[in-house]
Amino acid sequence: MSQSAPSLTIDQALERSGVGPFQYRLLGIFGLVWAVDAMQVLVIGFAAPSLAASFGLTIPQAIQAGTVFFLGMLIGAWGFGRLADRIGRRKVLIATVLMDAVFGLASVFAGDFTLLLALRLLTGIGVGGTLPVDYAMMAEFLPPRNRGRWLVALEGFWAVGTVAVALAAWAANHWAGDQAWRWLFAATALPAVVGFWLRLWLPESPHYLLHSGREQEARRVLDNVARANGQVPSVSALAATASPRARMRDLLAPALRRRTLLILAAWLLISTAYYGVFIWLPGRLVTQGYGFVRGYGFLVLLALAQLPGYALAAWGVEAIGRRRTLIAFLVASAAGCLLFVFAEQPGWIATSLLAMSFALLGTWGGLYAYTPELYPTGLRATGMGMAGAMARVGGLLGPSVVGLIIGAAFHFTIGLFAVLLLLAALAVGLIEVETKGKPLGQAAT
Repeated sequence: MSQSAPSLTIDQALERSGVGPFQYRLLGIFGLVWAVDAMQVLVIGFAAPSLAASFGLTIPQAIQAGTVFFLGMLIGAWGFGRLADRIGRRKVLIATVLMDAVFGLASVFAGDFTLLLALRLLTGIGVGGTLPVDYAMMAEFLPPRNRGRWLVALEGFWAVGTVAVALAAWAANHWAGDQAWRWLFAATALPAVVGFWLRLWLPESPHYLLHSGREQEARRVLDNVARANGQVPSVSALAATASPRARMRDLLAPALRRRTLLILAAWLLISTAYYGVFIWLPGRLVTQGYGFVRGYGFLVLLALAQLPGYALAAWGVEAIGRRRTLIAFLVASAAGCLLFVFAEQPGWIATSLLAMSFALLGTWGGLYAYTPELYPTGLRATGMGMAGAMARVGGLLGPSVVGLIIGAAFHFTIGLFAVLLLLAALAVGLIEVETKGKPLGQAAT
């Protein structure tokens, strides 16, 4: 009598399938929209001067388009993250990128500022829903030994989007004058149309399928992953069984409460500092820069500095662990902010800004690699959604703080952000959980 093959966990099945063309295609699809979303998030910092001139506004009034966008992202991250754990990752990803494309394109043709604010709110809802679910789903198609590096690689597309929007702003402000903001919004929305079409190819997450009691569908997806990577399908049975539906309040269950509160605090503190700096900095450097630290050319250089930050983070999360890498980049980010506070010469100012850009984006790489691994399957998208919601609260707080005191104390504000980044490092240090090399969800038990 033949003995039946042993059941495999999904992570074991993914290990057998290897990492190959399937994951590269997934990275390309998610990465495109991730770059587009970076452009959508940061575009207001570049568009504010032309937007203000077009509608007869002050710069702080024009920045309100960014404020309502972050409010939309807050709604989208919270709502769509939870929805992805209920109805599946794929449906949510298609719906959110469609919102991104439709309302982003509609923003180009806004005839008055009130309509523009409404359209940016709706665009933000779509973008806010896309970002956390992207990460949850990407993580669920990667074996443990590769997961951290690949998640940082996905986050690296944020830097690609940052460079792209800086170049687009350089060109639009040169050729379009007061209407440059329309061209910038078009540049951020059109690639999302391509992203929507590409996402129709995506299968559902096998983790979600198995968690929902759909083992046969999960095995079929895993077989397709193996074939795409040139391997022979070998999954005859999966070990896990359907579990009770998780509830949002389970994020604060005794086993998860400490890490949830600490990681959410870190997301809030980091995003407050990051968006406080990078929403206001582009316009300030273009109009009030210091020597050669002025204009769109330096902004492109500032964006390019993010790429080696991601590269180092990708090495760090696998070499020394997610938690240590994140803490190291947070300390480096705070150091860059403090250097800016005390810098007086253009050379030192430039060095501090490049260090901030390098370290802050490395911080995001470590944060996005670490967070989804802290939660079990039934709460992963919800946990990422709550983290994303905290990031959008920071996106609302940071620019507002700068807007209140930028006239007299911009340097003081950057020093305050250094303190917030050090507090975030402390919060991460108190989590006391390392997820490097562990099967997805194991660190959450």
